[in-house]
Amino acid sequence: MFRRRRREQPEQAAEQEPAAPMRESGPWDADEPHPESDRIDLGGLRLPHNPDFDVRLASVGDQHVGVVVLYEESSLQLQALAAPRSSGLWDEVKTKIVAQAKDLEEREGPFGSELTGEMKVDDTSRPARYLGIDGPRWFLLAVISGKAALDETVAAAYLEFLKDIVVVRGDEPMAREEPIPLRRPNEQAGEKPDERPGLNPFRRGPEISEIR
Repeated sequence: MFRRRRREQPEQAAEQEPAAPMRESGPWDADEPHPESDRIDLGGLRLPHNPDFDVRLASVGDQHVGVVVLYEESSLQLQALAAPRSSGLWDEVKTKIVAQAKDLEEREGPFGSELTGEMKVDDTSRPARYLGIDGPRWFLLAVISGKAALDETVAAAYLEFLKDIVVVRGDEPMAREEPIPLRRPNEQAGEKPDERPGLNPFRRGPEISEIR
């Protein structure tokens, strides 16, 4: 299920060392130099393998639209979106989040500006942190909720996880804010996911399961 990804090299340069990353950490774009490591290949996202994390795909109908990572009574929700070549989306998305949620505070975090406060989950509220990362023609939204939104020790594991994510935007034309396609590790591109029953997000499950 887990495969080590290697950057493709021109045949004549196959024996050369890969270029060193220009930044200290990611999230990385698939086309820029980045450290090689064992990652879970979900198509549009390649996630670092952490055995303590329970990684689940979030699906709407037959489309995988995001990822939920569970750890220490907390969750990390990830969604990668197509963005314009000329500008990022975080300022715009931030405005939409503030309009929908109350009492959010803006502060500086490890990836720049972020929002902290609470998010509605059914009829209850959970502490939450909203982080946005603008990349080349993509935008990654990360929402940390639960214990990790308040406990920096738990949050640190999620932040390190975010710093080693690789986003695979692809060359296909995509509409603004269109979700970048995801798939299960054993699915081929374009293959429809199997129908599965709903899951309790805080019950330990297989390494890659689905939330609908």
